[in-house]
Amino acid sequence: MNIVKENIDDLNALIKVKVEKADYEESVEKTLKDYRKKANIKGFRPGNVPIGLIRKMYGTAVKVEEINRSISEGIQKFLADEKIDILGDPLPREDEGKHMNFETDEEFELDFEIGISPEFELKLSKKNKITGYKIIIDEKMKSDYIDNIARRYGNFMPAEAVEEKDMLKGDIIQLNNDGTVNTDGFSANNSTLSINMIKDEAIKASFIGHKIKDVIDFDIKKAFPNDYEIAGLLQKKKDEIEGVEGNFRFIVNEITRFTPAELNQELYDMVYGTDVIKSKEEFEEKIKEEIASNLKRETDYKLLIDLKEYVTSKTEMTFPEDFLKKWLMKVNENLTREQLDEDFDSFIQDLKWQLIRNKVATENNMTVTEEELQNEAEAITRYQFQQYGYYYATDEQISGFAKQTLSNQEEAKRIAAKILDNKVLLHMKDVVKVDEKEISSEEFNKLFE
Repeated sequence: MNIVKENIDDLNALIKVKVEKADYEESVEKTLKDYRKKANIKGFRPGNVPIGLIRKMYGTAVKVEEINRSISEGIQKFLADEKIDILGDPLPREDEGKHMNFETDEEFELDFEIGISPEFELKLSKKNKITGYKIIIDEKMKSDYIDNIARRYGNFMPAEAVEEKDMLKGDIIQLNNDGTVNTDGFSANNSTLSINMIKDEAIKASFIGHKIKDVIDFDIKKAFPNDYEIAGLLQKKKDEIEGVEGNFRFIVNEITRFTPAELNQELYDMVYGTDVIKSKEEFEEKIKEEIASNLKRETDYKLLIDLKEYVTSKTEMTFPEDFLKKWLMKVNENLTREQLDEDFDSFIQDLKWQLIRNKVATENNMTVTEEELQNEAEAITRYQFQQYGYYYATDEQISGFAKQTLSNQEEAKRIAAKILDNKVLLHMKDVVKVDEKEISSEEFNKLFE
């Protein structure tokens, strides 16, 4: 196979490929023999189909497949050997193949368009300044954080009379229009009813103050407009309660009220381990450290975003835009020209960052290890669990979910890119000058608007 590069300009070129019979003949014959071994054709025993029949049935298709494979492998090897960095993939010229006869021709000449990755310099030093933020810890932050811990370790406790946020258990039964019990209607024993979930304020008020064994009649549809909530209350499936409305009677069997944990040694031990924290002052100091750590993660994230945008905007690159647009349309079948034009600038910015990131990573021998992948996947998994209120997942559970995530190649690739992004950005953070600025939480949040 003969492959040569023909420059069009600094960013565009043609890869001219000449394929001869010797480049594909052996692999075609091997594939056809494999087909013969497996072919199940009426009138012939398996493995005894004449090779001529196999060639007649599959020869052209196999020939095309093997030619394409050999061309693809040949081009990749040529680009690697010649150290040519390209963007996207080689694209066959639009008129290629129209004049070819794969049944009769033995030699083929094809041209492929390539977009060449631009050369650029990354000039960063302490002369480059960027703002880093430090969020001021206020009393409300500390109070909210402590309240969150107290609620996380709180419990539902029995209560005597119903208040607005209580949870009730009781028997519920459907009533007739005259207020008598509908013996053929819906009913359920020991159903759970949350006062806070009642939508009608008047009905909610009618529950307040009641005690165990008290009876409350209410309009179920006004109280709970959502059929899923009614189905849960009546212990039925949604499609079983379609059209249910009117008054129901609720007989209170149990009243429980969520009570946050008290700030005492028992709570300190549950949160941090036995005798790690021994006083209210130590607890508050620990809280302050945790808040500072959480805020630093947020400000570091903002700094890395700003740094990425700053470096990308300061680095000049020129791209083979016509080629890239053509390539994007080719690899994204559902992409319209309007969508491409609308999103192309964002694509170019992302591409610029990828090239910058790869250059810095290569020059500084940065890699992503299996251990780093696992640790990052576990961190993502733990965060996702906590988002759903699941704070008590074991290390074994977290590790198992993380490994399952990494078994998906696309997810593993995305996580690896994130790790490499952070490594490169942390390196750049040390190269430029970061001017720290104190800021309130409200002001910081507005930076993302």
